[in-house]
Amino acid sequence: MLSVADAQAIVLQHARPLPAEITPLSPAALGLVLAEDVSCDLDMPPYDKSLMDGYAVRSADLPTGEGELSVVEEITAGHMPVRTLNSGEAASIMTGAPLPAGADAVVMKERTESVGATRVRIADRPPRPGQNVLSRGREMRHGEVVLPAGAVLRPQDLGLLATVGRTAARLHPTPEIAVLPTGDEIVEPATRPGLGQIRNSNGPMLAAQVARAGGRPKLLGIARDRLESLRPPIAEGLRSPLMLLSGGVSAGKLDLVPGVLQELGVTPYFHKVEMKPGKPVFFGARGSTLVFGLPGNPVSSLVCFELFVRPALRRLRGQADAGPRLVQAALGEDFAYSTDRPTYHPAFLERCETGWWVRPTPWFGSSDLRGLLPANAFVVFPAGDRHHRAGEVFSVLRVDSDDVI
Repeated sequence: MLSVADAQAIVLQHARPLPAEITPLSPAALGLVLAEDVSCDLDMPPYDKSLMDGYAVRSADLPTGEGELSVVEEITAGHMPVRTLNSGEAASIMTGAPLPAGADAVVMKERTESVGATRVRIADRPPRPGQNVLSRGREMRHGEVVLPAGAVLRPQDLGLLATVGRTAARLHPTPEIAVLPTGDEIVEPATRPGLGQIRNSNGPMLAAQVARAGGRPKLLGIARDRLESLRPPIAEGLRSPLMLLSGGVSAGKLDLVPGVLQELGVTPYFHKVEMKPGKPVFFGARGSTLVFGLPGNPVSSLVCFELFVRPALRRLRGQADAGPRLVQAALGEDFAYSTDRPTYHPAFLERCETGWWVRPTPWFGSSDLRGLLPANAFVVFPAGDRHHRAGEVFSVLRVDSDDVI
């Protein structure tokens, strides 16, 4: 049976970034991944500019910091100076305005006093060259790469792209992920279950996980445990870059999903992983479409998504770090646990002054979705009958973080 690490490696061998598209840089691009290096098209700022309201001066004119100068010009933001400062002259200047030729410093307005209409008295420390001035190209130089390929676009990145004149860029698109729960016992959430029925929790849960990981879920309804019910929606789902099925992947009489997938041209790569919950997870591919068959128990589906599907989705989005996101955390209390294979146990993870601490939360198995409510992570317990001591360090899978921002 495959280990989790070996299964993850197989998944990532078959996951490729979606082809990049020229995409408008609107708010809808937030969270998408840049597929090209973006360079600055001009120096920023494009001129030496004042960082505050005050007076542009020649520092050599104020060796003691005090003196009286002639005011020869007023320069406001958005307008270029028309005079060169000569000895004994100053220019009134506003925040963001270009520095006039000859000036090398700005004295803040609070350190000055007007003397009539055309003179200013300055009482300050000796100004130094560059004081209160942002020099040309200090932020960015023409031709400099300011945002590399692989960047996940945040609001500040969109602002920067606008600064360098970009209104569109090559971005990896949001992957469409087909979601298909299966089972004769499943009914829609709005339906009151009859005898032997349960509501469809996996569909909404998996769709939410897809959205949180930066994908676009496409819900395909519910397929019944019959070949004629499974074939059409699976065929439709195989047109998406990634398809998620839940249920019907174990070894029971009505676990028909693997057979239908193979019939429709899906090559299987694994169908069991040494883990708990989630052992019967299936992974295959048809062409570039990745296919995951997740166990029907909701906690199994959730854990398998975080371990295998989210890394594949991140790779489709063009992200270099596919994950999953594991941290090392110390156990916050003694905990006895017996398991026949590595187990991802619901837990609460928190950061303290000394590092990460984790505390297992009450849970009675792979069907116990309510048991996940106080959890934000899964602590990985090794196989065996053990009494774990507080302070022991374990790997912990984080599931509380968004990929988009």
